[in-house]
Amino acid sequence: MKIFNLTGKVALVTGGSKGLGKAMARGLAEAGADIIISSRHEDELKKALGEILQGTDRKGRYFVVDMTKRSHVVQLAKNAVEAFGHVDILINNAGSNAPQPIDEIKDEDWDNILELNLTSIMVLTRALAPQMKARKWGRIIHISSVLGQVSHPGRNIYSATKSALIGMARANALDLGAFGITVNCIAPGPFLTDLPARVLSPADKEKFSQRTAIGRWGDPKELVGPALLLSSDAGSYITGTTLFVDGGFLAR
Repeated sequence: MKIFNLTGKVALVTGGSKGLGKAMARGLAEAGADIIISSRHEDELKKALGEILQGTDRKGRYFVVDMTKRSHVVQLAKNAVEAFGHVDILINNAGSNAPQPIDEIKDEDWDNILELNLTSIMVLTRALAPQMKARKWGRIIHISSVLGQVSHPGRNIYSATKSALIGMARANALDLGAFGITVNCIAPGPFLTDLPARVLSPADKEKFSQRTAIGRWGDPKELVGPALLLSSDAGSYITGTTLFVDGGFLAR
C-alpha cells in the first residue's frame, strides 16, 4: 500500500546489527528506505548490512559507534546526514541492561546504562530533529519496553530508563508535531534476542513466555509491522504515544 511505501526515505537504526534493530532495518529496506545502522562492532555491522539489503535495490551504510560517548553520537548524526543528505526516520534502538537489586547498584553501571539507554537518545534526536523540521517531515521512534510500565526484580536501571523514554516521547511529540514530525515509543514484550537470552535464566524465560496471552516469546520479525506503521504515512496521526508489542504480556 502506498501509505506504507518508504521509497526516497532514509532510516537510521541504532543497534541495527542484530536482534530487533536488524529486523526493523530489514523491514524498512523492504518498504523502500535506504538504511543506516550503527553499533560498536564493525564485523557484525558489515554482515548485518549485507543481509538487511539483500534482494532489495536499496543503499546502505554502517557506522561504528559507542553510544555511551556523546561525541560519538553527535558524529553519528553528522555522518548519517553527510552519507545520504538527510535522515527521515530515526529508530533509537540501542540499549542494554545491568540487572542489580536496588541496594547493590554500582555507580558505574547506573551511569553507563543511563548514558546508553536515555542520554544517547536525547543527543541523537536533538542532533537530527532540525533537518527533519526543515523538510517538514520526520518519524522518530524510541524503543522502550514493557519493563517501562511494569518491572522485574533487579531491573531498576533498565526500568527507569525505559519509563523515561515514554515520557520523553510525549514531550518530543509536542515540540515537533507542528513540523510534521511524529515521535512515539514502541515497547516490546518478551522477544528472545541476545539481551534476554544473556541475562535471563531458563526459568525466567519460561515465566516470561507464560505471562503472555499467546504463550510464547516474540520473533523479532513481529516488530517490523509496528515499526513500519510508525515510520510511514500510515502512522501520520499517531504521535506522543507508546505502542506495546508484547503478545498480551501486560493484559495478564
